[in-house]
Amino acid sequence: MSIDTKAIEKHIRGILIALGDDPDREGLKETPKRVAKMYEEVFKGMEYSNDDIAEMFNKTFEEDLKESEEDNIVLVKDIEIFSHCEHHLTLMYNMTVAVAYIPNKRLIGLSKIARIADMVSRRLQLQERIGKDIAEIMEKVTASKDIAVIIKGEHGCMTSRGIKKPGALTTTMTLKGRFKNDDSLVTKLMALYKA
Repeated sequence: MSIDTKAIEKHIRGILIALGDDPDREGLKETPKRVAKMYEEVFKGMEYSNDDIAEMFNKTFEEDLKESEEDNIVLVKDIEIFSHCEHHLTLMYNMTVAVAYIPNKRLIGLSKIARIADMVSRRLQLQERIGKDIAEIMEKVTASKDIAVIIKGEHGCMTSRGIKKPGALTTTMTLKGRFKNDDSLVTKLMALYKA
């Protein structure tokens, strides 16, 4: 699916009129085009399914891990992302993602983890789904069932409207495989996460 920038321009113009403003005035003349271009960039992830993203970043390295290494956790944290809430189209910001996995003979390049998080966030999203999508893609790419994703972020729908509570953080955690059932692994993960 490609993003229809012409339709976005038309509708943004309509929104400006509905707000009671003049889309032909100097400050707004180019606004529909600018918004369409911005949407094309910030919603780039909507053009791809999770399978597409997995294929896009499916560069792994085969590694014969010893049995003693089977509980080694790879953690990449403090990956900064932003997204847009699908309920209000508001920004989800100051978001950080931590992605952990236990390698199963396939190691992913660390930058690919950040790229996956970035691409998944470039959709109309829910924070909970961002974690689920990242975990699903990581499982496809690494063949590991043991994935954890922790996300913290602020939501414009809570900070700039409604309850108006700036600084309120939402934290979500997606656990798969052994992270779901093994308390000692979760303890180890959280120690790494807090370090």
